[in-house]
Amino acid sequence: MVPYYLVVQGLIDGNVGLQLLQAENGNNIESNSNRSKVVNGHVKRPQDEDIQSNVLEIIGSNIQSTYITCPAATIGIKLPFLVLIVKNLKKYFTFEIQVLDDKNVRRRFRASNFQAVTRVKPSMCTMPLRMDEGWNQIQFNLADFTKRAYGTNYVGTLRVQVHANCRLRRIYFSDRLYSEEEVPPEFKLYLPMQIRL
Repeated sequence: MVPYYLVVQGLIDGNVGLQLLQAENGNNIESNSNRSKVVNGHVKRPQDEDIQSNVLEIIGSNIQSTYITCPAATIGIKLPFLVLIVKNLKKYFTFEIQVLDDKNVRRRFRASNFQAVTRVKPSMCTMPLRMDEGWNQIQFNLADFTKRAYGTNYVGTLRVQVHANCRLRRIYFSDRLYSEEEVPPEFKLYLPMQIRL
């Protein structure tokens, strides 16, 4: 099994940020609270040629049967903004977040690049995800989505599940969205500089 990490640390402009996954640095302490399921695919840590850094690659012929879950048990994160730094591999891709609302109901939000319309059911909201080519930063306002989909208030995040097919560099939570200048270097996605001779 390829290691991925649950790191409870990090400051963003003096405020707490919770990093759920960091793929590029092998020096972090491996968490036993993460799990993966792989059928006809793989979860590996290759070096990405575009960013010259290690990433977590999740590939599978069936997106439902190849995924990682952070963590295996519920986490109860209260921070309302989820940020994923993910590479578009031009294949089907989906991720899912399970939250708890103020009615003590577990709700799931699933974003997929193959879904055309948003559907809200009592326990799950599915929505389309449009990604640009290459690396993307996906920002998810969990409090706003919970309020708009269910008319309830966000209490916390219980679980994040990322399915095939993608490359991940980082997943983290924050108390608000931060400008590029406020985010520490390790929370940014740097692309290699082009050198012209």
